Amino acid sequence: MQAQTDPGFKLPADKAAPDDPRPKTTPETATGPVEVVPGALPPATDTSTRDVMIGGAVFLVLLVVYFFVRNAYVHHMVVRRVAPSTAGSAGWMLFVGLAFISAAVVLAVVNASKYLTFGVTAPLVVIGVVALVAALVIGRR
Repeated sequence: MQAQTDPGFKLPADKAAPDDPRPKTTPETATGPVEVVPGALPPATDTSTRDVMIGGAVFLVLLVVYFFVRNAYVHHMVVRRVAPSTAGSAGWMLFVGLAFISAAVVLAVVNASKYLTFGVTAPLVVIGVVALVAALVIGRR
């Protein structure tokens, strides 16, 4: 009887297998250097459709609430003996002011990196504040 010298079929050594059989718990970039660029803004993130729809629904609910606030303000002004047309104008100015400021806030909450900029937020806030001041001035006549 002859001894068998051929071991038979043999799997090749796996080169991709790590030396340590334990799984990695931290990413490779966790221990690497961090590059900090002064003055660099974070990239604007894309706003999902779901976030925009939720923001739009919140804004519409606020508009309905502001409409009732406008009616209460007009009624209050008429009780104080302000002319109904003047009270109505002051009420609409209050509604517009609250709507513009709310639009700025809702846009900032939906995506601050995209909408909380001077070009978007400043006009909304300025128009809102001017309308609120106009509501108070018109209401004092």
